[in-house]
Amino acid sequence: MLSESGSTDYFLGLMSGTSMDGIDAVIVNFTKTKSSLVCSHFHPLPESIQESLGNIIAPDWKGSLQTIGILNQQLGKLFAEAANALIKKSGLETEQIRAIGSHGQTVWHQPEGEHCFSMQLGDANQISELTNITTVADFRNRDIAARGQGAPLVPSFHAELFQQQTNNRIILNIGGIANITLLPCNDQASGYDTGPGNALMDDWIRKHKNKQYDKNGAWAQSGTVNHKLLKQLLDDPYFTHPAPKSTGKEYFNLKWLHASTTLPLNEIKPEDIQATLTELTSQTIAREINSTTKKYPSDWRELYICGGGIHNNFLLERIQHHLPGFMIRSTEKLGVSPDWMEAIAFAWLAKQTLEGKPGNLPAVTGAKGYRILGAIYPK
Repeated sequence: MLSESGSTDYFLGLMSGTSMDGIDAVIVNFTKTKSSLVCSHFHPLPESIQESLGNIIAPDWKGSLQTIGILNQQLGKLFAEAANALIKKSGLETEQIRAIGSHGQTVWHQPEGEHCFSMQLGDANQISELTNITTVADFRNRDIAARGQGAPLVPSFHAELFQQQTNNRIILNIGGIANITLLPCNDQASGYDTGPGNALMDDWIRKHKNKQYDKNGAWAQSGTVNHKLLKQLLDDPYFTHPAPKSTGKEYFNLKWLHASTTLPLNEIKPEDIQATLTELTSQTIAREINSTTKKYPSDWRELYICGGGIHNNFLLERIQHHLPGFMIRSTEKLGVSPDWMEAIAFAWLAKQTLEGKPGNLPAVTGAKGYRILGAIYPK
C-alpha cells in the first residue's frame, strides 16, 4: 500500500537518465490508494557538464579522481537547484516535503564480474544541505551487495501501482536503455533491461546532425534498414543472456556499434544506420516480450509505455509491427505521466527507505532477498 493513512505525504524525486541532458524533478503526494503528481520541472544540464559526463563514460577515458570529485559536487548542486526550483514552482513550503529521493547521474554500471558496483554522481550531502530536506540516494549498491543487478529498480514501483488481479500487464520504459516490467495477474512481478532504448539513436543523430534526439523518428524513417548490419548487432550476447540482466551506456555506445560489425559504417548512409538502430531497439524489445510472455499460461495483451521513447512515433510503429497482438498505450492511461514515471518512482523509493520497507524486487534484480535501499542524508 502507498500509505497507511489518507494524510498528505509529499516526496520529491530527482532523476537524470542516460540521455544526460537534464534533471527530471517531481513532487508527489502519496496516499493509500494512489500517487498524485503535484508538480514537475525539467532542469537542463549545462553543455559543459554534459560534455564532461560524455567523456567520463567513454570506455577509453583516462581522467583523474579529481575530475570525478569535482563533477560529483557540481551535479549535487545542480540537483539541489532543480529541487529548489520545483518547490518554488509548486507553491509548497520546504517543510512540507518529507524527503527527496535522488537517483543521481549514472556514469558506470557494472553488475557482473568479481567486483560489481554502480556509480551515480550528484553528491547527496550537497542536496540535503542546499535544500534543508532529508535526502535519500545511492539506491542501487545495496541490491548489488546482495548479489543483485542493482537495476532496474522501477519495476517495484510498477508492481505497487499497476499490478492487479484481472489482466496481465507489461510496462515498457524506453529511456536511453529499455526495460520491461511484467505484471502477471496471478504471479510475482518480474523484469529486466532488454538493451538499448534511445541511447544509440540519440548518439548517432548527435554525431551526424548535432541534434539531441530524432524527433518523431523522422530521420530514421527517411532511411532504409541495413539488414546485414542489423543481424550483426543482434548477434551481441547480451540479447540472448538470460535474466536477471541490466546494462547501460558504458556498454551500448557508438564504440560498441563500430566494434559489433565488420561493415565499413562510413560507406553506409547515416540515415540508414539510424533506421537500423531504431529497428534494433524495436526488435530487441519485441523479442523479449514475445519470449518472456510465452512462459505464462494466460494471454498478454496490455502494453503500456513510458520514458522518452513514447514520443518517437516511428519507433512505436515498429514495436507495434513486431507485437501485433498487443494493445499499446501510454502509461497516461494508467494515471501516471510517461515523462515523469522514473522521477516519481525514486520519490516512492525514498518513501520506502524512510519507512523501513524494501525497494527492490529479487525476481527482477536477482538479489538474495528483499532489501531496504538507499543511504539517508538528514537535513
